Amino acid sequence: MLHFTGVPLDTLLRIGALAGALVVVFYILKLRRRPVAVPFSKIWERVLRDKEATSLFSQLKRLLSLLLQLALLALLLLALGDPRPQANLVEGRNIVVLIDASASMQAIDVAPSRIELAKEEVRKMVRGLSGSDRMLLAQMDSAVTPLSTLTGEIAELEAAVAAVKATDATADFARALRFAGDTLSGLPSPEIIVVSDGALGEPADAGGPVRLGDIKLSFLPIGKGSRNAAITEFSVRRYPLDKSRYEVMLEVTNTSDEPLDLELSLLGDGQLTDLTRIRLQPKEKLPRFYPNLSGASKTLEAKLALADGSSDDLPADNRAYALLPERRRARVQVVTAGNMFLEAALLLDEYLDVTFVEPQRYPAAASFDVTIFDGVTPTVAPGSGSLLYLNPTGTGLPFEVGKEILDDDPHYRLGFDELDAKHPLLRYTALSDVNIARARALKGSKEDRVVGRSYKGPLLIEGRRSGVKFVALGFDIRESDFPLRIAWPLFLLNAINNFVEEDTSYISSFRTGAVWHIPASSSAETASLELPDGTRRTVPIQDGRAVFLGQHAGFYTLRVGAPGAQEESMFAANLSAPQESAIAPVAELKVDGRGAGAVGEFKIGVRRELWVYLLAAVLLVTAIEWFTYHRRVTV
Repeated sequence: MLHFTGVPLDTLLRIGALAGALVVVFYILKLRRRPVAVPFSKIWERVLRDKEATSLFSQLKRLLSLLLQLALLALLLLALGDPRPQANLVEGRNIVVLIDASASMQAIDVAPSRIELAKEEVRKMVRGLSGSDRMLLAQMDSAVTPLSTLTGEIAELEAAVAAVKATDATADFARALRFAGDTLSGLPSPEIIVVSDGALGEPADAGGPVRLGDIKLSFLPIGKGSRNAAITEFSVRRYPLDKSRYEVMLEVTNTSDEPLDLELSLLGDGQLTDLTRIRLQPKEKLPRFYPNLSGASKTLEAKLALADGSSDDLPADNRAYALLPERRRARVQVVTAGNMFLEAALLLDEYLDVTFVEPQRYPAAASFDVTIFDGVTPTVAPGSGSLLYLNPTGTGLPFEVGKEILDDDPHYRLGFDELDAKHPLLRYTALSDVNIARARALKGSKEDRVVGRSYKGPLLIEGRRSGVKFVALGFDIRESDFPLRIAWPLFLLNAINNFVEEDTSYISSFRTGAVWHIPASSSAETASLELPDGTRRTVPIQDGRAVFLGQHAGFYTLRVGAPGAQEESMFAANLSAPQESAIAPVAELKVDGRGAGAVGEFKIGVRRELWVYLLAAVLLVTAIEWFTYHRRVTV
């Protein structure tokens, strides 16, 4: 039984009666005898005889023409009513399809890849929708991106399938489920279909486990293989005292269930610098440390390949990227009345551009990365950069200076009794045996960090105020044996290095799947970001940081400013997610304590929208009418 879902039947009957009457009236008015010029009476007699012989056939021809026109009218009215079978009206579903586009879906264990196979399976679902089903497609990675509306239009849904692209990020499964649940809330026959290899993690977030209620959950598993090795960590650091040299740390993981023979390559500025063969047992992790390297000035890249030249099942995690911290000269302002030990230590680093300023002439007419206050504490001027206080006194400081401490206890020497040995300020130093004649205890806020203290109070602290970092040493180095030790210049250069390289190390290697805040000119509102594939995006700048959701690994270039006067900076991003590299497909999916069922029936051809066929019939009848008219069959 058919139901009209477009124009109601009674309305169609009224329109049909009126239009049919008009067709008949106009057809009758059109019936006129054709004038025939007859030059001779004998011919006139012949015409009359022919007319009498064919009058019945002519009437039949004219009646056939009327019937064709009425048939055209009937077909158009039926198409306007959009008739559908009753079953299509009762069995309609509201479906949200979550297509996993995380990094593991780039695996090639199925041809041509997991993501392409998933898209083909979703296309089959779309083509198998019944006339009353509605579907919404959403891409699921670190974000949830709806690619269509909740619709039954095949063209829109197929375009949404084509727009799905895999990323180098993990899937936020909980967020995707909450999105789907909110979309289907209050709709009849709700269903969520998850198309994935199952590497999705627990369906829980800060709000707790996801609850789906009475929403039906179905799962379409994708993938077969599990052979994979990955670079799961990669970082680089320049040496503080020799910025032409650097060290690299990386980690290689075999996530498969079989041993693998691998080749690990390290490239600097695109040139091969190291090649190593390694063998990893199943599930084994191998850290690799490369000390004292040189030759690269900007970019580093690590590559992993099977020793036999073939590829594992997930090439996406076989490469990692890092950007070497920039080797620029640090601008240092030293406010001192004269200190030979301080001046000598600053001569050890060729990448320091040092300006000495007498206390009464502070500040110098320039902008600096670091300012060192030696025994003086003036009001900090704009453009001073990060601050290093040596023997601070007075008020107006970002911390409190306590009373004087003397080395007057015969049983204990005044020095560093407790040290935060892992702090960057103390890298390569030994301060536990430094002797101090007199000092002042320093007291910072609860957010500040005590790096070194004596039994009488803190002597070395570091912290941050209004975005400006500071370090304070609570004694005059000339009243100790500190400057006579190799630890003194190391400490000083560590402090400067920690100040200057903070932002550079922050942006040298982001993790994919997170919102990045990239240092940029605060005077601009937008910036141009070039992605690893060469495409460009315009990104907003907020509080001196360009904001961007990074989904792909590789090298990025940020450009700020007008063409010809642009500030350009680079940074790297990596897929460092062992859960994405463990690509063994999962056969079952559980949410809220219940397992997902198999995907229901989607059959190509069950979608019967009859108005399409009715319009096709209209075109066919029109063609017949045109042909018979011009062949003078119906006239």
